[in-house]
Amino acid sequence: MSDLLVPIPAQLQGEQPVDVALVLGSGLSDVASRLERPVVVPYGDIPDTPHPGSQVVGHAGRLMVGSLGTQRVCVFQGRFHQYQGLSALEAAYPARLAAALGAKTLIVTNASGGVDPDLRTGDLVLVSDQVNLTGSNPLIGWPGPPGGTPFVPMTDAYDGQLRKMSLEVATELGVRIVESGVYFGLLGPSYETPAEVAMLRTLGADVVGMSTVPEVIVARALGMRVLGVSLVTNQAAGADLSHEEVLAAGRRAAADLERLVLGILQRLR
Repeated sequence: MSDLLVPIPAQLQGEQPVDVALVLGSGLSDVASRLERPVVVPYGDIPDTPHPGSQVVGHAGRLMVGSLGTQRVCVFQGRFHQYQGLSALEAAYPARLAAALGAKTLIVTNASGGVDPDLRTGDLVLVSDQVNLTGSNPLIGWPGPPGGTPFVPMTDAYDGQLRKMSLEVATELGVRIVESGVYFGLLGPSYETPAEVAMLRTLGADVVGMSTVPEVIVARALGMRVLGVSLVTNQAAGADLSHEEVLAAGRRAAADLERLVLGILQRLR
């Protein structure tokens, strides 16, 4: 199992172990502003972080560790993507470091295209399952934990109890959220064609994106519980599709996502 983990950055050595890790997708980095007494480490200052050819707009590119309520939290402001020329294992870096820092729960957020025609821009969706269409897997070559096998069960990739609790929090806070959705992870970076969207819908997709899948696979291999929240930032294959549209939708939904995440953290034990 240790060969999936990565070294703890020097700036964080000696810090208290974290309880929860939070990965923030495109345009969603503002949630990190609520951290108390944060230690901030730019990704570029961490020797072991992957080095993609370019930084994705809307990803702050830094790690923050601090407190949110009663929880010790590490927040990844931005993530790593295979379309940047990285391997699936490199794209799963946040989950690998989160486990090394002690996290038992991983909350992943992402910006996604709405494949289900009933979804609208700005909707929050609790991810109930995922389909890996990236063409790779971060566990390739991993022998498994000592005395075990590399065959990680993914039946409960997204924790059912965490989803139930999150839905209760959303109801209490008046945050509108879709209680279940299947996330399809594609390689990118091109958006899907109308024909591809039609195929994805036939296969059972509700939302589609270019991230998250490697992180969740590694998190489950390392024994972490996973909660996923997907923000629908556009209609998949819709008119005038652009990254700017994705970022704008993220900014509009940031307040609801922030309230939801803070409410979830207060409930976690």
